[in-house]
Amino acid sequence: MVKVAVIYYSSTGTNYQLANWAAEAVKAADAEVRVVRAQETAPEAAVASNPAWKQHLEETQHVPVATSDDIEWADAIIFSIPTRFGNVPSQMKQFIDSQGGLWAAGKTMNKVVTAMSSASNAHGGHEGTLLHLYTSMMHWGGAIIVPPGYTNECIYGGAGGNPYGTSVTQTPDGKMLEDVEAAVKHQATRVVEVASKIVQS
Repeated sequence: MVKVAVIYYSSTGTNYQLANWAAEAVKAADAEVRVVRAQETAPEAAVASNPAWKQHLEETQHVPVATSDDIEWADAIIFSIPTRFGNVPSQMKQFIDSQGGLWAAGKTMNKVVTAMSSASNAHGGHEGTLLHLYTSMMHWGGAIIVPPGYTNECIYGGAGGNPYGTSVTQTPDGKMLEDVEAAVKHQATRVVEVASKIVQS
């Protein structure tokens, strides 16, 4: 059975929802899944200044914090992250940067990887964020990056057509402008399919 870690960071809930949709698709594809979150590293004052951020953090305390064990365990990894000034959020960057021990031991090699993103406007850095994350994955030791590309009609439709990974625009009140559920699930299923071929080879 293919093992998939869905690793997300979410301040107000969008990427948590994307992660859960991905996990549903992984389970439907008869793979094993772990949903884990990057540790919140923002100052308490920053979190408290945004009621939605504070509420989401409190509501997701039951979700395990991602560790190196999740990376080592997984055959495939699905990342879900918001953009921060066109780049990976510091919370996820901290997690990635702390995997030097695994990297040195060769335990980040050949992981099947894909990623999803969100931003507060349609040109707010979705694609740049994904490309920055994929660059780190190349350095991890030749991760096998599996973007959705244009492999299903759902990518063209309501999802907006991002070939690097499903991306969504979030309004200030937390609503998603695009209908991305089908695209997220297609992307997750595609990752399981590719990982299955690699695991069985």
